[in-house]
Amino acid sequence: MTEAAGEWIDAARAAERLGVKPATLYAYVSRGVLRRRRAPDGRRSLFDPAEIEELARRGRPRRPPGASELVIESRITALGDDRPYYRGRDALGLASSHAFEAVAEWLWSGADPAPDGPRWRSRPEAVAVARAAQSGLPEETLPLDRLQVIAAALAAADPLRLVLDPPAVIAVGRQLIAGMVDALPAVAGGGESPEATAAPRPPEAIVAHRPAESSIAARLWPRLTSAEPRPPAIRALNAALVLLADHELAASTLAARVAASVRADPYAVVTAGLGAAGGGLHGGASLGAEALLAEIGAPGRAARVIGERLRRGERVPGFGGVVYQARDGRAGCLLDLVRAAAPGHERLAVAEAVLAEARSRGLPGVNIDFALATLGAATGMGRGVGEAIFAVARTAGWLAHALEEYARGTPLRPRAIYTGPPRGR
Repeated sequence: MTEAAGEWIDAARAAERLGVKPATLYAYVSRGVLRRRRAPDGRRSLFDPAEIEELARRGRPRRPPGASELVIESRITALGDDRPYYRGRDALGLASSHAFEAVAEWLWSGADPAPDGPRWRSRPEAVAVARAAQSGLPEETLPLDRLQVIAAALAAADPLRLVLDPPAVIAVGRQLIAGMVDALPAVAGGGESPEATAAPRPPEAIVAHRPAESSIAARLWPRLTSAEPRPPAIRALNAALVLLADHELAASTLAARVAASVRADPYAVVTAGLGAAGGGLHGGASLGAEALLAEIGAPGRAARVIGERLRRGERVPGFGGVVYQARDGRAGCLLDLVRAAAPGHERLAVAEAVLAEARSRGLPGVNIDFALATLGAATGMGRGVGEAIFAVARTAGWLAHALEEYARGTPLRPRAIYTGPPRGR
């Protein structure tokens, strides 16, 4: 309910309407997001109810952009204090109730897919090309490097890739993500089972594929591990895909949007995103967390290994972040699902020891990269799986942003501030 015009409200009512603490309310004032004025008694702050209502409608703001940030209007993802919201929906809630495919469809169109909607199928001839393209790669090639080759091969095999109207791009999105997964080689000893193909089972209203068909999470599972694809583990993998599907204008998404803004086809957009995703400060950050868990090896070694890293002045991978200063809610959500999927696992015990040591030393909060590494370690996945999960998931977000850029029709052209030698020398 909105306040009557002219009747400014006090800080308690403003904070309650926004769902924030009073300290956050005053932070908005200091950042220029809200105005305030003093009450006649000089002791209270008052706020314009129209501004409060507009801010509540838009969602909580981030800090104002810095000098090095490019600001782009988007309706896809808003970043809250500890989690993203996909077109207004809480990503943590979606991770526990929706299939990844349904979330991708929501990001692309803003509509829930019908229960009998299009199937997520790869094109067999395109997958054959993508598998052949990997034939010369070393066996130890990491999954993300394979996905870069796969995406290029799938593009070469699609004669309709230059059609950029929304239905065509969305159809490419389904085929591309399915093809990326199906073209990855299966881990030796792995394989899908009927149990895996049946999980996760989201509510009927949000199913993006027929129940008899294997989900993207179930199809990705044997490409990452030879472990048995039990339903709790598939649920955890599906949740990871949902939680990583988009994160506003992260580096790889900006690269994808720039490509789309000059009318690059969807495959080229994804290739641009994949190129940036492997950076150690972005999608590749989970590699560092994987290495940390492998180095520790046993719970009793956590204190020594972390202590030595801190003594050398090194950061502990998997903790802290640029966006979520206090807590990354995605990490807690995924870790809870991993605990349910692998109770008592020795690698999970190592992760718990690291978490306890980090808390005792007052390190920044755990982030999604550590949760991804824990998922991989506790389910027998190999090196680099966090990057692969990130890439498959974020492809959905890259294409959502591409759809916005195709509709905008204006190239993104940042300008540089020249600091070199004087011109004309």
